[in-house]
Amino acid sequence: MKTLDQLQVNQTAVVTAIHAPEDLKQRLFSFGVRRGTSFKVKAFGLANSTVEIEVGATMLALRNEEAKCIEVSLVCEL
Repeated sequence: MKTLDQLQVNQTAVVTAIHAPEDLKQRLFSFGVRRGTSFKVKAFGLANSTVEIEVGATMLALRNEEAKCIEVSLVCEL
């Protein structure tokens, strides 16, 4: 199992599961992050405390603790 916080910049992945409290799941859902969503890692904050991802046309910053709750599967890019 790989989680969002373990990815590298410019890697693309798909959300396979979200293991988080209901309020966090609802917040992620409102930003378009749900099972099956594809996204790209754009940057990491200072000391890797945050991760910035691109979901469609939206840029979203997540705390490292939140990123650890999101299980992902890497997308092979040719």
